[in-house]
Parts: sequence; C-alpha cells; structure tokens
Amino acid sequence: MKKQEKSVAFLEHFLPHGAYELVEPYFKSHTIHLTLTHERKSVLGDYRHPVPEAPYHRLSVNANLNPYSFLITLLHELAHLLTFIHFEHRAQPHGKEWKTQFRHMLIPFMGKRFFPPDVEKALFSYLHNPAASTCTDAHLYKALYRYDEHKPGFKLIDDLGRNQYFQTEDGEVYQKLEKLRTRTKCKNLGSGKVYLFQGIAEVKAVRRHQAVHG
Repeated sequence: MKKQEKSVAFLEHFLPHGAYELVEPYFKSHTIHLTLTHERKSVLGDYRHPVPEAPYHRLSVNANLNPYSFLITLLHELAHLLTFIHFEHRAQPHGKEWKTQFRHMLIPFMGKRFFPPDVEKALFSYLHNPAASTCTDAHLYKALYRYDEHKPGFKLIDDLGRNQYFQTEDGEVYQKLEKLRTRTKCKNLGSGKVYLFQGIAEVKAVRRHQAVHG
C-alpha cells in the first residue's frame, strides 16, 4: 500500500496545481495499477479491467502530456474504471454510461481555474457529447495543443497560412490550398496531386526555397 501511495502522490507533478486533491480519492477507493508511458501517437491513455491473473484495475497515461491533457486523459480512464464497476461488460466502451460518468467526473474541475480559459471553453462544449478521444474534437485539441511543448517549426495545418508550404513525417512537401468544412486541400509538390488533410495534423512549416530544393 505504501508503494501505491507514493506513486499516486507523484501524480501531483503531472497535474494542474491543486488538482491532485480531487484525483487522489479515486486511488484510495480502488485498487489501481497506474503506468506512465512514453508517447503513443495513436492513444493517450488506456484502461484494462481486472482479470484473474491481474485482479486490479490497470490504467496507463502518456507521461509527455501537458498538465491539462494529462488530467482530462486520467479522468477519461478513471471513468472507464467506474463504468466497469457499475455495469461490467453491459456498457459500450464509450457509450452513454461512460459519457455520463466522464461528464460527472469533470464537472468538479470546471470553473475553478484548473484549466486556462480557452481550454475550459472548449471543454464545456466537448462535454455535451464526449468522444473516445480529445483528438476527435478539433476545438478542444487545438486549445490543448497551445500548451504542449513543440519542436521548432512544427504547427497544426489549421495554423498555417494559405499557400504556405509544409513537410510531413515521411519527408513529402505540400502546399496548403483551401480550407474546407472539416478538411484542408493540400497539393503534393512532388506529384502535383491534391490531398485532404485534417486541420489538427501537426506538420513542419518550410519556406518556398526549402520546398523546392528539399
């Protein structure tokens, strides 16, 4: 038990100031094995229910998240835990039961300066219909992104100017053309083909001479 309490207390370094006091009771009330992981691009956190060979709740959260993303992700996974306790396998992973639980858990953190105003505004909107990931809500994702540590030159496509050039992870260079309702038209300079990108995709902005000469 002492080992668990020590690891839980360590969460204070990852959460917004003062938020730990509201999170700690969940760990005192339930047997939880928490793992802080390296960056995972496809998932921010994970929950696994108890099984005979591991009779405790297992949570993981990416350790590289900013404090606001970390708190939202941790509550997201704890909501899975409580949903499982109440409904076991009778509830869908992100169904109405989980949505209700997650919303109920987030409300005590709202209006108390745990989140910056822009994040809280986007979070209020998101809570009307919480999704499986904050990445699916562009407004919330962009608000949280402002508080991440970014590599030099990297931006979201939505934050690039029209006709600006950018490079993707695979080294391909594109020019931003036109913003549509949910996507953005971009031209691949190598093939000349036009592709649709999500506005919240992170890319490296490059100048014209870099785009032409590589």
